[in-house]
Amino acid sequence: MDKSILQSVIADQQKLEWHDNFLHRETPPYFSTSGEVTVISGIRRCGKSTLLQQIRKDADEKDYYLNFDDDRLIHFKVEHFQMLLELFIELYGNQHTFYFDEIQNVEGWERFVRRLHDYGNKVYITGSNASMLSRELGTHLTGRYISYELFPFSFKEYLKFNMVEITAQSFFNTEQKALIQKHFNTYFQKGGFPGYLQNNEMSYLKSLYESVLYRDIMVRNNLTNERELLELVFYLSSNVAKLTSYNALTKITGVANASTIKNYLDFLQNSYLTFITNKFDYSLKKQINNPKKIYFIDNAIVKMLGFSFSDNSGRMLENIVFLELRRRGYNLYYHKLKTECDFLVRKGSNITEAIQVTWSMPDLATRRREIAGIREAMEVYNLDSGLIITYGEEGIIAESGKTIEIKPAWKWFLT
Repeated sequence: MDKSILQSVIADQQKLEWHDNFLHRETPPYFSTSGEVTVISGIRRCGKSTLLQQIRKDADEKDYYLNFDDDRLIHFKVEHFQMLLELFIELYGNQHTFYFDEIQNVEGWERFVRRLHDYGNKVYITGSNASMLSRELGTHLTGRYISYELFPFSFKEYLKFNMVEITAQSFFNTEQKALIQKHFNTYFQKGGFPGYLQNNEMSYLKSLYESVLYRDIMVRNNLTNERELLELVFYLSSNVAKLTSYNALTKITGVANASTIKNYLDFLQNSYLTFITNKFDYSLKKQINNPKKIYFIDNAIVKMLGFSFSDNSGRMLENIVFLELRRRGYNLYYHKLKTECDFLVRKGSNITEAIQVTWSMPDLATRRREIAGIREAMEVYNLDSGLIITYGEEGIIAESGKTIEIKPAWKWFLT
């Protein structure tokens, strides 16, 4: 690593700073108050770098910044961190706050970050590989870091991005409700990737997907069979939120064995492109062996990658509800005995919430099916209340001491 090249990168990247047209993301209060290493993880282009600039903007010390996702740093190794530290001091004087973007590109980075932390420095890092970050953090930084998953815009952030103000009257005023519903329809289709919302170019999503697929999955995991991975992603995106199993996916895609499928799914999940939800069971072995539900990071990505003969609005609604629940930090499962309930929320060893998602309940048969699923979950896990999220229906079902609330998705997202 040539010192002059590194100095040029540092100087050039100082121009990467917060701009007033960026959306201010809400972050936990511990971001600025904790002395531990702060780890921000998430899929590419969801806003991690912008959030890092937001943190820098509000900080007294902001100069020790480097984004490792730069082609000039391809030869940067762990032994070059000392050179980087010396350059920071030489250029900006002595500071104690460091900002490292996409640091997982440097093998062994966690040793340097631990050294910085041990000497009383505050370190912010971002990364786009869940497994790599957790493995390295767990090995050398146990008890020394706090983590935060960043997602594409929530509906609330999407409204803020479009300068739509939400007040208490928004939930009752006919004109304001109609405006919010209109924006929800667009959010439902376009998702929340900031860059795509700005330019509305499908090529942006295509470029994003290819970066994740080839750089974060294939290259990082030394995969060579592109066809198998492409066919798996195509099938999953065409069947988002449907139950499936490793063996079923093996037969559908023609992959040699279920172990390979499991590895592929792990790689997809580590890149934050997809998420796996298990059927809840008190037996961990049964959880592993039972069918899974697969969700995607964004509805616009699903639309671009998948294909469906029939209307899949209900499953797409379920997908963005899943994302919002994950965004809120919930541990999620699905329930299935005689009937099925889409989401169970677990806190500690207890199931605390049951949530059903359906586009609508236009007839008695559909209504009975959806209500039966959540009622069974409420009985099994001894819950007094449950929630059914729909596109536009609203109401309350109360009987036998139990209450089921039916709420429109747009309203649920904002409450």
